[in-house]
Order: sequence, then structure tokens, then C-alpha cells
Amino acid sequence: PQARSFQIDFERDCFLKDGVPFRYVSGSIHYARVPRPAWRDRLLQVYMSGLSAVQVYVPWNYHEPLPGVYDFAGERDVEAFLDLTAELGLLVILRPGPYICAEWEMGGLPAWLLWKEDIVLRSSDPAYLAAVDSWLHVLLPKIKPRLYQHGGNIISVQVENEYGSYYACDPGYLRHLLGTFRALLGGEVLLFTTDEAQEEELHCGTLRGLYATVDFGPDSNVTEAFGAQRRVEPRGPLVNSEYYTGWLDYWGGPHASTSATLVARGLANVLQLGASVNMQYMFHGGTNFAYWSGADFKEQYKPVTTSYDYDAPLSEAGDPTDKLFAIRTVISKFQPLPVGPMPPATPKYAYGRVALHKYADLLDVLDVLSPSGPIQSPFPLTFEAIKQAHGFVVYSTQLPRDIPDPATLSAPPHSVCDRGYIMLQKEYQGTLERDGQTALRVTGKAGDTLDVLLENMGRISFGANISDFKGLLGNLSLDSIPLSKWLIYPLAIDTAVQQGWPHAALPKSRSWGRAGPAFYTGTFETPGIAWDTFVKFPGWSKGQLWINGFNLGRYWPRRGPQQTLFVPGSVLHIGRPNNITVLELEGAPPNPFLLFLDRPLFNRTLTRS
Repeated sequence: PQARSFQIDFERDCFLKDGVPFRYVSGSIHYARVPRPAWRDRLLQVYMSGLSAVQVYVPWNYHEPLPGVYDFAGERDVEAFLDLTAELGLLVILRPGPYICAEWEMGGLPAWLLWKEDIVLRSSDPAYLAAVDSWLHVLLPKIKPRLYQHGGNIISVQVENEYGSYYACDPGYLRHLLGTFRALLGGEVLLFTTDEAQEEELHCGTLRGLYATVDFGPDSNVTEAFGAQRRVEPRGPLVNSEYYTGWLDYWGGPHASTSATLVARGLANVLQLGASVNMQYMFHGGTNFAYWSGADFKEQYKPVTTSYDYDAPLSEAGDPTDKLFAIRTVISKFQPLPVGPMPPATPKYAYGRVALHKYADLLDVLDVLSPSGPIQSPFPLTFEAIKQAHGFVVYSTQLPRDIPDPATLSAPPHSVCDRGYIMLQKEYQGTLERDGQTALRVTGKAGDTLDVLLENMGRISFGANISDFKGLLGNLSLDSIPLSKWLIYPLAIDTAVQQGWPHAALPKSRSWGRAGPAFYTGTFETPGIAWDTFVKFPGWSKGQLWINGFNLGRYWPRRGPQQTLFVPGSVLHIGRPNNITVLELEGAPPNPFLLFLDRPLFNRTLTRS
């Protein structure tokens, strides 16, 4: 029998799979944004939609949380995910980075790279390349046996990601990656790049030895876009590696939507030309659980919402949409669909209203949240300097003098990364923000405690230079005189919550009416089912939600557009209480409760009043 092969025929301008001309219709799904118990359902829907392949990113920072510490267990078992794609008869286009963008925290690069302050990311910087090589030497040997040539289902592997959009434009870096990928994956595997269909991007993003593909959306001129690919690759298959089916949401922006008719028409135009296509961004988006959402930098810092629904053909909760059926109809005109109906949507349940009670103000539980105690420093240190990747840090100092008349507490422009909740003598004063308000008026006495709870809203994943340091990057000043003698508390909130805190702890004495950062708790039981649900936050401001220790992500109804968080049924218990923990950052309503619904609310954006 002929050996398995997947290669390019430059004479006939097509892919050859086992020597036979082949084109793929693929869709993107990010395993890190889908709870593991739902992987099979989502992949089955992809298959039944008529797709022959899935495109899969591997986020480096999801698997190497600290240098040399690797995590491929449970939700992070990428090998199990890839094996499931093979079991369901899907081919895989793998995108292992090292940078992936994906609107993911720091574009998939680990925050610990920034422990070396002057590192130049995505370049030939020796410190960066050393970290990349040691990671690829762990990841790529897991990939090699799953390549198509070796009996697996991975037909091609992308090197880097839209490198032409990055300022460094370092061909030596791409050459280094090409050498590492070839050394670890062998000479047979098809390696490729993806860039915007623009001459400038293709100039910096492509390299001889890597097949150049392009990306564009349904409103682009297909002939022009593929014309850009042809100028770099005169022969070979036409490939759109990212055909945009929808778009992302930013906090404070409108909910994005793209018409199903437009998406279907654009897809038909691409397929009509015999091109291969991957529907990304997205076929199924999923959710930015915990702290994994990234941010774009487009003249200002724009953090991405927790929902990664993307107005995609498969919704955030994995339900087929009208857009999916429109796409399926287009595909059916070019290749046969699998036999059988689409799987039905998973059931949802409105568990209703759950009352919450205040447990404690955050500043009253620093002993639990920062067990190692504070770090002393004459000036504020960044998250990276104290080796904290995500979440929250408290910066504490004392007023140096009496302030009977209001004085200006201020931060240098763009130095609060990303939001600072200010407390004076444990009374909430207001919030400073990265590209927003940077000053407050305060009064107090010498020796009064000034606390700043600093929130990291996600490192920049796309935009200019992505070295996005977090924390207080400059000192706070009082009437232009810098404050000093700081105590800095790294907070390990998730560690505490995963260990059962505060539900297993004795209640704290509660300062009921006080605004500012505080924990709230409650419980509910399900009626013998554990179905997916959506939780709404009536009257709440901004914060973080955990259920049964699982971090469901950031909520921010005050800014919108997202009003509900998706709660996968797999995190719920049957027959025992479900523990809810909320960290509210600015102020809860007087009678706090959450409302569990059977459908999401995305579309309400309030102004920054």
C-alpha cells in the first residue's frame, strides 16, 4: 500500500492527500475555551456540519505556568483532545505558536518571559529563543506521532502566527523556528504561515520553506485577497487560514454580529475557486474562563470579554445557529455531508434566584489570600517583579501627612495596569484605570492606611509591542509628591477558593454597608440535573465568579455588553449544594442575589457614566 502522505502539488495548484488532489473545509475550536466534558459534543457538531478538519491552537502559557513546570492533565490534556478529533474522523491543522494571538492572555506567551524586563518577544533575542526551544522540545515530540505521515490526523502545522503584523519583522527568528520544527517533526510535515492578505504583512510574515497562506473575511474581495497570496506563492493551493465568521467583543463596546447570509455567500465564493478554507474566528468560540482573556491594543487598551461567543456558527454554549445551517448548506453544494441529522442543542436550565451574603471585605482576609505575607519595597513593584501572573495584588502604604483639605492622589498616565481600586482606612474611594481616570481627591490623617487593589484585566495579545507589564508601573503621588514605603501583597485567591474557602471557613464580622472589594457567598441545589445555565448579576458592578471552586471569569454588567456568564453543567453538583463565591470589586446591590437563566444576554452596553 502507498505510504500516507500530505503534500503540495505545485503543478496542479492543490494539496495531495495520499497522492490524490484534496481540499479541506475546516473550522477553529480552542480546547482551552471548552470544558473537557463538552469536547466530544462540540467536535461531533463540527463533523456533522460537513467540515473535514479542525484548526487547533496550543496556548503555551496554558501548559507551562512556570519555567520548566508543565501541565497536560485534565482540561489541559491536548493529546486527549487530538485523539478525540481522530476518533471522530476529523483532520487537524495544528497551530502550536509559540505565539498564537487568539485574543488569549499575552497571545499564549507565558507571563514569566517578562521576568526578564528587557526581553524582546517574538524575535531572535537569545533569552526568548531559549525559552521557546525548551517548550517546543516538550510539545512537539507529543505531536510527531500524530502527524498524518505517521498514521495520525495532523495534516499541517503553522509556524508562528500572523508574524507580518508584528513590528519586529525578524526573518532570523522565523528561520530559527523553521529549523526547530523540522528537527523535531521531520522533513515530511507540511509547515505553513498565515498573514493578512496585504503586501507588507506578507513581506515580514513569510519565509522560503514555509508555505504562505492568507486570512480574510466575508466582506473582502476574494480575487484580490488570493491575488496577494499568489504574489508570494505563485503556484500551490489557494488557502484562507482564517475566514472570519464573526467578531469578538470588548468590554464597553457593542456586541459584534456578522450576517449569516454574508458569511455563507463569502464562503461559497472561496470554495468556488477550489480553495481550502478554515473558518476561524471562530467556528466555535467558547469561553475565556478564569483570567485567560487577552486584550487588543488599538490606540488604547481594549480588554476582551469573558464570553468568546464570537457570533460563531456554534454558540458559546455549543448550540447550532442559523449561521451554522447556512454554512452547512453551502458546504453541501461542494462535497457530501455526513449521513444523519445535526446533534440537538444541549439542554439549559434556569435555576432561578440565589440570595448571597457578604462574607468579608477583601482587606480583612489578607492573611488567607496572601499567606506568605507582604513584600516590602520603597516603590511599587510590577506583577512580573513579584512573579504573579494573573489576578490581583494589593499595594499598601500610609499617608505621610495630615490632609485636612482634599489633595490629588494620582498615577502617571497608563501606569495603572489595568484597574486600581483605592481604599483609605478601608473606605472605598473610587477606581483608577489604565486609559481612563488617573486621579482622585482624598482627605485623611498622617498614618492612615492607603490600599490599592490592582486588577490585571489580561495581557495584550495583539497590537504593538506585547510586553504588557501589570500592576502599578509608576508610583502614586499625593499632590505630585511620590508615596513610599509600600507593602505589596500577592493574592492567591484561586488557591484559597479551590481549597473550599470561604465556604469551609468561619464567617467574618461583616461591615454590611461598605462599598469596595468584598467576598459574597451563597449556595443552591439543582433539581436532580446538572444542565448548562447562564448567570446574571442584577445591580452588581464588576468582579469575578467561582462556582464549586471553578473560576467562571470576569463579570462587568456596568460596562457591558456581556450581561451573563456561561456556567457549564459539568461544574455543577447533583444532590449536594453548589457553592457560589463572588469577588465584587466596586459595590454589590443592597440585597445581593444572582439570577440563573436558560439563555445568555450579550447586548446591553451602558456608557462610562
